[in-house]
Amino acid sequence: MSAVEENTDDSLYPIAVLIDELRNEDVTLRLNSIRKLSTIALALGVERTRNELIQFLTDTIYDEDEVLLVLAEQLGNFTPLVGGPDHVHCLLLPLENLATVEETVVRDKAVESLRKIADKHSSQSLEEHFVPMLRRLATGDWFTSRTSACGLFSVVYPRVSPAIKTELKSMFRTLCRDDTPMVRRAAAAKLGEFAKVFEKSAVVEGLHSSLTDLHVDEQDSVRLLTVESAIAFGTLLDKANKKKLVEPILIELFDDKSWRVRYMVAEKLIEIQNVLGEDMDANHLVALYTNLLKDPEGEVRCAATQRLQEFAVNLPEDKRQSIICSQLLTVAKELVTDGNQLVKSELAGVIMGLAPLIGKDQTVSELLPIYMQLLNDQTPEVRLNIISSLDKVNEVIGAAQLSTSLLPAIVGLAEDGKWRVRLAIVQFMPLLASQLGQEFFDEKLLPLCLNWLTDHVFSIREASTLIMKELTQKFGGQWASTNIIPKMQKLQKDTNYLQRMTCLFCLNTLSDAMTQEQILKEIMPIVKDLVEDDVPNVRFNAAKSLKRIGKNLSAATLTAEVKPLLEKLGKDTDFDVRYFAEEARNGWSWLVIEHIASQIGIS
Repeated sequence: MSAVEENTDDSLYPIAVLIDELRNEDVTLRLNSIRKLSTIALALGVERTRNELIQFLTDTIYDEDEVLLVLAEQLGNFTPLVGGPDHVHCLLLPLENLATVEETVVRDKAVESLRKIADKHSSQSLEEHFVPMLRRLATGDWFTSRTSACGLFSVVYPRVSPAIKTELKSMFRTLCRDDTPMVRRAAAAKLGEFAKVFEKSAVVEGLHSSLTDLHVDEQDSVRLLTVESAIAFGTLLDKANKKKLVEPILIELFDDKSWRVRYMVAEKLIEIQNVLGEDMDANHLVALYTNLLKDPEGEVRCAATQRLQEFAVNLPEDKRQSIICSQLLTVAKELVTDGNQLVKSELAGVIMGLAPLIGKDQTVSELLPIYMQLLNDQTPEVRLNIISSLDKVNEVIGAAQLSTSLLPAIVGLAEDGKWRVRLAIVQFMPLLASQLGQEFFDEKLLPLCLNWLTDHVFSIREASTLIMKELTQKFGGQWASTNIIPKMQKLQKDTNYLQRMTCLFCLNTLSDAMTQEQILKEIMPIVKDLVEDDVPNVRFNAAKSLKRIGKNLSAATLTAEVKPLLEKLGKDTDFDVRYFAEEARNGWSWLVIEHIASQIGIS
């Protein structure tokens, strides 16, 4: 065989392998082959990739959807592999074929790749190659091609001649009136995006009629997509046209007969408020919103309630307080007893955000009764959400009012049967302590904090050890010596080894907030005792504690107090204890070096 023939065979090898793998019955092999397309294209070179590989792929698009999905994605990145922008149009045909397949995710990925390579076309190339492809898709017999076409208008329109722009407008309007709901849905989804690339003076003439048609479409799946499109139009039009052309459409969508459309309106409420708020009577918009809060469908009420605080913040400042108190809170009081738990849960998460907007007096008279009712709700998620917003109330009404109004309920929730509710209360304690002061905290809340150290749920015990550090930082080391250390001494002797481990965890956090003298006097005796514990888990946690506590001790103290204990644990009969003792000794050695270096001024 001649050298020329041999070279020809070698150059054909990548294509031969690709063909073999693409014809393999194993879909995994076919997927792997498609994923290696870029490598094969590099091996072939740009000319053979255009003339052979792309042609082969165009002729063989009949595979499993997952293979076609990967192919559609790969082709979007093929511009440099076919010779750059001058030759990128050769990718249009295989992507056009992929944009017409039945599987939605494949079509969407093909459209995404087409949008990506559209930017690589020159204006001339767009008109010569891309627009004819778009025309074929938009007038295709199958709805799949027409739905794909809807996503391509916005990337073509800004860069073509006026004559073609006129044609594109006409094609898009035709798609908006298509007989197939799926096509109208695709057009409605892309209407706002298309409007944004229009000349502002041409938006009304070019696309408003399509918006008007789609928002009264017989299919609710089409109408709900016009909510976002109408918002997009509102951002593009001047005040007069917005009032005349967009506001009536949005008002109709608020009262749509389909709950799915009303749900979409509730989801996009703040965007609607931003578009219409300045030019629309505030009371009218509030009336539309309160109708959503009273909607027969729980999903709509839930979405509307979720936006209560943000809606209130966006109200005109001069009318905000009166609207909240006279209209929004009236409906909120009804939602407190809503039969849908999700609605109450959403309300609990946002209602106290109104406190800073209406002031102390109105918060006490209007919001606190709602708060108390939600705080005693039977649903754990409701109680949890309302507890999480306690700080917003405290900022407005102050600690004294908080303690008299809410404290009894908070104390009750500290022993709630749901551990997540207890956890929320635990995590809120440091803030409560700083607001109420040491004397009040010691009398009313400290016993709760100490009881949490023996909770049967580990997350509660862990969280309570962490708040002990914050409390000690607020009230001082002497406070910890008086109030927390006695509890540690009890846990140290507890017959349950888990409680003895909790003792160690708590001492770890306390050591970060206490002086060296206090650590030596209060903490080290307890740790020394637990080094001798009968349970290996306690002993190796004692080794971990020595490593953690050692960070807060001087080099001399480490050598005198910590080293002997670690040496003893290093000879323990249990492997895990020896391991953690050795790990602590290594860490201890570095601590000694750092201490010595800091004393002699070495950084």
